Amino acid sequence: MYLPRHFQEQDPERLLAFMRRYSFATLVTVEQGAPFASHLPFLVEPGPEGSQVRLLAHMARANPQWRALSPDTDVLVMFQGPHTYVSPSWYLTEPNVPTWNYAAVHVYGRPRIITEQDEWMRVIRELVTTYESGFEQPWSVERAGEYVPRILPGTVAFEISVSRVEGKFKLNQNRTPEDRRAVMERLERSDDPEQRAVGALMRERDT
Repeated sequence: MYLPRHFQEQDPERLLAFMRRYSFATLVTVEQGAPFASHLPFLVEPGPEGSQVRLLAHMARANPQWRALSPDTDVLVMFQGPHTYVSPSWYLTEPNVPTWNYAAVHVYGRPRIITEQDEWMRVIRELVTTYESGFEQPWSVERAGEYVPRILPGTVAFEISVSRVEGKFKLNQNRTPEDRRAVMERLERSDDPEQRAVGALMRERDT
C-alpha cells in the first residue's frame, strides 16, 4: 500500500496487538488476473523461528477461494482498525483541507491448507476460545459433541506463513503537535465510539 514515511508503523509488538484486536480481516487472492476477497476471523500467532508471525483461519469449502491458496503464491490479508473523517475546522492553524484518519495493517505470506484433522480441530478450538473468552460462561467446542467433527469436511482450514507486514497509522503525524492534539481531544470527546477509538489510538501513538 502507499506508505509515506511519517505514517509507517514498524513496532512489531504494536502491529501484533493491532492484528489481534482487529482480527476480522480481509483475505485477498488473485484468480485469472482478477482479485477475490473473503472476510474471515484470523488467529494471529508467533511464527516459527525465522518468521514474523503466522495466521490461521478457515472458510467454507463452498467458497472457491480456497482453491487459490497455493504455497507458491503470496496472498494478502488486510486488518482494518478504527477510522474517521477529520474536519479542517478542528485544526488550530489555517489553511487546511479535510482528511481521513485511520489505521490498517497489510500482511503478505504463503498459505498452506491444513489437512491433518487434529491440527484442523486445534484451529477451530483456538478460534472459539479466543472469541468466547470475554463471556461469563464461554461456549466450548466440546459442548457440540460430534457435531463439529461431522461438519469439518464442509470447511477448509489454512495457515499463512507471513513474509512481510506493512503498518499504516495515518493519525495526523504530518501536522503540528498543537493541531494533532486538537484533533485528538475533539475525537476523544465525541459521542461516536469509532471516533473515540481513533482518538485513543492517537493518544497511544503519541506516548
